[in-house]
Amino acid sequence: MAEHHLTDANQQRYHYTIGPYAEPVLSVKPGDTVIAETLDAFEGKIISEDTMPSTVLEFPYLNPQTGPIYVEGAEKGDALAVHIQAIEPRGPQPRGTTCLVPHFGGLTSTGTTATLQDPLPEIVRKVDVTEDGVVWSERIILPYEPFIGTIGTAPQIDSIASITPDSHGGNMDLPDVGPGCTLYLPVQAEGALLYLGDGHAVQGDGEVCGVAIEFATRTTMTLDLVKGWTLSWPRLENEQFIMSIGSARPMEDAARVAYADLVHWMVDSHGFDQWEAYMLLTQIGKVRLGNMVDPNYTVGASIAKRYLPAH
Repeated sequence: MAEHHLTDANQQRYHYTIGPYAEPVLSVKPGDTVIAETLDAFEGKIISEDTMPSTVLEFPYLNPQTGPIYVEGAEKGDALAVHIQAIEPRGPQPRGTTCLVPHFGGLTSTGTTATLQDPLPEIVRKVDVTEDGVVWSERIILPYEPFIGTIGTAPQIDSIASITPDSHGGNMDLPDVGPGCTLYLPVQAEGALLYLGDGHAVQGDGEVCGVAIEFATRTTMTLDLVKGWTLSWPRLENEQFIMSIGSARPMEDAARVAYADLVHWMVDSHGFDQWEAYMLLTQIGKVRLGNMVDPNYTVGASIAKRYLPAH
């Protein structure tokens, strides 16, 4: 199978919506590998700890997306399988950026959770990122646990802001979308039209202040098709578990979407009775909170593969 390199030079223009209207920057066959360069969520504009986000960022121009990538033969009703093999840091040190942004995050007043609180202070932290670790301070070295924060296929007709997660994927901020996983995304438009960006070197559950360790990446992935596998929501698997992913507000609705879809997956693909699956997940299901800060919140519901019958 072919290997393709999608660099800053041939991308040229990055996208702030995920939809069916942008011209593909690359066309691949199922089974091909793509090595894609992505920008950080701020398009590299926060260059130092003295750079205030409010002076260089303009909402909604956040989360620049690489792509779209056209996958030959992909049509509505298929699933796109994204096998993530590696995520490498790139760019000069300090490569990583986190910050506090006024009226953004999980523990502050926002535009949709309005209170009379004063806005958060603007504080920027730049950190060195290597594959050996993330240097938070002389005392604290964080693990390098990279993942793609925003990845999705084009909806059938809508063009959705790259900061918003929904049934197409998007800004899920789910730490499991990293090396060793296969992410399954619904195909709604011809060619699937895959977008990705918003790499995170590490992030805790919930991305509570709204900004992980943001960094530019070189992401290696193989793209495949599952013909005729019609998905309502993204799904993911790795060596340990299968996971369904829901994005909604309030947060409990995101959890309901994820758990309901996981029940359907267990019934349709693994031979469970619906009510047995429902009761079993009550005992051993796991929930991962991707984000609690975006226009929709993201929750992943999973079951360990050891509980699934062999197929």
